[in-house]
Amino acid sequence: MIKPTKRPSAVAGMFYPSGEHELRLTLDQSFRDTKFGPGMPPPALTERKIYGIVSPHAGFAFSGAVAANGFYAISSSDFDNIVMVGPNHYGIGSGIATMKGGIWETPLGQVEVNSEWAQEIARKSGICDFDDFAHSRDHCLEVQLPFLQSIKSKFTIVPVILIMQDIDTAFNLGKAIADTVADNPKTKTILVASSDLTHYEPNIIAHEKDGELIKTMLALDVTRFYAVLERLDVSACGYGAIAAIMVAAKSLGATRGELLKYATSGDVTGDTDAVVGYSSVVFV
Repeated sequence: MIKPTKRPSAVAGMFYPSGEHELRLTLDQSFRDTKFGPGMPPPALTERKIYGIVSPHAGFAFSGAVAANGFYAISSSDFDNIVMVGPNHYGIGSGIATMKGGIWETPLGQVEVNSEWAQEIARKSGICDFDDFAHSRDHCLEVQLPFLQSIKSKFTIVPVILIMQDIDTAFNLGKAIADTVADNPKTKTILVASSDLTHYEPNIIAHEKDGELIKTMLALDVTRFYAVLERLDVSACGYGAIAAIMVAAKSLGATRGELLKYATSGDVTGDTDAVVGYSSVVFV
């Protein structure tokens, strides 16, 4: 029997603690944060249909509390599979890359890649490749896993990482994801878009630009989303990931987005000269 490929943690000890105990404490603090987080630990007191979330991916000290809002919102949802899409920060490997199989490791344990779904999404898309190397160094999807592991004991993932983030790619990938979800109704799936928003601008500018972009996310208007990106030159790193998940969620029945929390690194640390924006959005 061939052992599955292991994708060891690339950023434990950098973006989040490398020890299990300390990581669990950090996650708990993120959930209990009353200023930027949901203010209480999961599970959520109410359950509702959530198709997907947008989640930031900075170090937990900066964006962990904002991210916790989305994971708190889905913590009472019945899911066993996550399709997660994020930007390829290193520009390595294929332009659109998933993994045919394997195991992702974090200090909280192992998560299995849903090989069948990865292959189905790639087949339906026609432009998505299998490339483990593209995923080997990036933090954007990895930092979502500890939060997911803290709210759900067992689930599979379909990781997709993008160099190509144009609108045509977003519609292609979003449709492939939505069609795969629709064709497999017994698999309870939630979609995750991993992205930070404005990078390294003054705090007031980040709030203004990101506020305009978030309006288009809440309207599930992908065309206007790209128009605002271009017009305001919003430096959101995972814009294609957000757009693909917007396309998929809307196709599956989502009618709007809801902003759970927005904050910048400047709001969190007090250093407001050159900040990064973080949003936690659910598509319902």
